[in-house]
Amino acid sequence: MTRRAVLAYSGGLDTSVAVRWMIENYGVEVIAVACDVGQEADWDGLRAKAFAAGAVEAIVVDCREEFARDFLAPALKANALYEGRYPLVSALSRPVIVRHLVRAAREHGADAVAHGCTGKGNDQVRFEVATRALAPDLEILAPVRHWGMTREMSIEYAAAHGIPVAATKEKLYSIDDNLWGRAIECGEMEDPWARPPEGVWSMTVPTASEAREVVIAFEEGVPVRLDGVERPLHELITELNAAVGAYGWGRLDMVENRRVGIKSRETYEAPGALALIDAHRDLESITLERDLLHEKQRLEPRYADLVYDGMWYSPLKEALDAFVDASQRYVTGEVRLRLEPGRCYVVGRRSEFSLYDYGLATYDAADSFNHADSEGFVRLWGLGIQTWAARQSARS
Repeated sequence: MTRRAVLAYSGGLDTSVAVRWMIENYGVEVIAVACDVGQEADWDGLRAKAFAAGAVEAIVVDCREEFARDFLAPALKANALYEGRYPLVSALSRPVIVRHLVRAAREHGADAVAHGCTGKGNDQVRFEVATRALAPDLEILAPVRHWGMTREMSIEYAAAHGIPVAATKEKLYSIDDNLWGRAIECGEMEDPWARPPEGVWSMTVPTASEAREVVIAFEEGVPVRLDGVERPLHELITELNAAVGAYGWGRLDMVENRRVGIKSRETYEAPGALALIDAHRDLESITLERDLLHEKQRLEPRYADLVYDGMWYSPLKEALDAFVDASQRYVTGEVRLRLEPGRCYVVGRRSEFSLYDYGLATYDAADSFNHADSEGFVRLWGLGIQTWAARQSARS
């Protein structure tokens, strides 16, 4: 049995209970590691909570810049949306957290890493596959899969052991948030027919009524400036979350297919992420050659599936990153977004590398397209169909 375990600690109900439960049932020392990936948190209070639960050490790592640079930027360049909608809010934070769990395990001589995921969720897959990719020698502990407690029982366990938690029997929402957005589940929202209560939203509460426009500048597919002001990516995302969310835009309510084979009703708010993906995808429309654009669009769902399924550290993901990076060489320019109550949409785009040629596109006097060239092109393009229609088609 392991002697020391590093726990991915969020300060929520399951991980707070897991600290004490592992001590009592596994006989291990627990080192709690919390990663700041942009979530709202009282870090001093979180550390105090971990110690109150029995942790021998509680570490907080500021991962915001690293998270944005090494994980959000690649996903954005790939326009990664799981099932065409979900911008992978939680899935993207897990590989950076595992990176620091493994680092802490090495520094503190731990034998194992642990997580607070249930047996029916996606995050158990992400934590464990990433750990095995980075540190195949470490044991993995998953107490929530074994303790047999319901959420209500966990709340009672925490109360009995003097562990302060925010969850109550009356408000059973599970919330996971970071720079890229916010995921809300459980409670009455487990009924896919039930409308999410207004109180669950925090990033997309409408406060702005006057329309405005924002300009996002990209360099090789990565946002670098907002309204002409250069910012580190994690700060730019934070500012855009506030700007777009103030118009009540960026909510998702969907039933998604989890990796473990069940359908799950999920609600998300990701105003900055969805706005950036829309802007980036639009900039690609004028900077990527047709076949490259179409092939990239074909591969984007596969990229999103890999991230969702916990395969961030995999050979295929690495190969797809190489393709995506190559495609972004000329994705440099600006996109203008218009924000209105309940709406966010692109109203302009420009790039020094734009493949849009006004002379070829226009129908006015500046038209430089040689229309006569089209006659032979169209005839040859349709020659195979013409031959088929004459020889084989039942309609002929």
